[in-house]
Amino acid sequence: MDERAFDTLADRTLQHLFAEIDAELEDADVDLRGGILTIALEDGRQYVINKHAPNKQIWMSSPVSGASHYEHDAASGAWRSTRGGDPLLPRLQRELAELTGTTIAL
Repeated sequence: MDERAFDTLADRTLQHLFAEIDAELEDADVDLRGGILTIALEDGRQYVINKHAPNKQIWMSSPVSGASHYEHDAASGAWRSTRGGDPLLPRLQRELAELTGTTIAL
């Protein structure tokens, strides 16, 4: 994947996450700026999800699972963990449901 395709795909993913999470989590401060999505939960825990262009990855810092990196898998269309292959969206969905009690369809 070239750099332009990565930027387009990563930006689209981050914008999708922002829109869905911001609409569903009333007690969270959700912000997307400069390719960095921040989700600050009411209890002070925070997610930071950003695109990392040099590696063509999306990186997530989670208060539940720690740091993880995701590469796009063209065959499935999913961002998959570089450690084990778990997809990003279901992991984030599970964690947010666990922390907030709100299930968000990502």
